[in-house]
Amino acid sequence: MGDHSTFDKIEVLQGGCLCQAIQFEVTNQFTHFHLCHCYQCQKMTGSAHVSNLFTTKDAIKWLQGETETKRYTVPGRQLTNVFCQHCGSPVPHIASSGKSLIVPAGSLEGEPNLLPQDHIFMGESRKWHEHIDEAICFSHFPESK
Repeated sequence: MGDHSTFDKIEVLQGGCLCQAIQFEVTNQFTHFHLCHCYQCQKMTGSAHVSNLFTTKDAIKWLQGETETKRYTVPGRQLTNVFCQHCGSPVPHIASSGKSLIVPAGSLEGEPNLLPQDHIFMGESRKWHEHIDEAICFSHFPESK
């Protein structure tokens, strides 16, 4: 009889979109954590970069709303954005290559097993991002003056 104790101890993280129409569980066994600064990822997020985790295709269990997703693949690139059709939040999806599951780090309720490993496509990074560490930090929205 095999020992299943390792399988039983695999941590599962909850995740979902902003409006909660989409909810999922994913095993916390990510292999890569990239912060991508390419122009297309900036457009997809409205920010400096995406924060994407990579894992095996079968690491996800959809709890609800898988049919509520919308997929957009950038023409001429292996770059895809999958999001909730109601609130626009990015959600997990199988990579265009079909080789892995991509999970937006911000869609998770808990902490992934990896810290970001790298910043990629920095040649397309915005100049203002170079000074991001100089910005004042607040624990809440700053009061107006």
